Amino acid sequence: MPAEHNPSINRSYGVLHLIPVGLGEAPISAWLPSDAQTLAGQLSTYIAENAKTARAFLKLTPLTQPLQEITIHELNPRIEDATLQTWLAPLRSGVSIGLVSEAGCPAVADPGARAVAIAHQWGVTVKPWVGPSSILLGLMASGLDGQRFAFHGYAPVEAGERVKQLKAWELSSAKQHQTQMLIETPYRNQAMFTSLIEHLKGNTRLCLARALTTHDEWVRTLTVAQWKSQPMPQLDKFPTLFLFQAAA
Repeated sequence: MPAEHNPSINRSYGVLHLIPVGLGEAPISAWLPSDAQTLAGQLSTYIAENAKTARAFLKLTPLTQPLQEITIHELNPRIEDATLQTWLAPLRSGVSIGLVSEAGCPAVADPGARAVAIAHQWGVTVKPWVGPSSILLGLMASGLDGQRFAFHGYAPVEAGERVKQLKAWELSSAKQHQTQMLIETPYRNQAMFTSLIEHLKGNTRLCLARALTTHDEWVRTLTVAQWKSQPMPQLDKFPTLFLFQAAA
């Protein structure tokens, strides 16, 4: 097998730093350790899911150079691997690069995983930094099974397909004793909540984890039957993680 595809770590290469960013409006000291803040402020090249979000994050760090001199490549699903490899090429010259998501941990439910995969192929050191992940924070706070869980991203938008998928996830949850997790575009959160309480079984436990790490943070777990007797929670405009676990 060619060395290109089976390398050991090359210590002369730079490091690909995976730096989490905030989940919402909150002081950086509340969600990112000081060492990670310092490191983030020293890097001159970034790959980001959203350049505007990356700049807002960098303004919170102790920058050692003007923000306008920092290169930020915007990674989206349309970017070809050849272009991504060009962005990562400075790693092979000893230059370290930062990778950030739009919110939370890079490469977790995030296109940055492609950059990490290339770094491993090249034998580049990949350094994950501690920071917020809505998936893990929501799971921690839910009281649902933290041993077996699955994150599905978004449910289908079309109503019939969405109901079919929710029921399939609920069946899988019951069979495998597994927590199911999903997200929705904030303006559709209320509709998603309505779908969940209308189509899941009454004894299925449902957790809403809203605006984690911010002043609007709110986490609550009830059975679907109990949710039906409660006032409608305020979820619109807030990033929300939905978690549920069916009774075995």
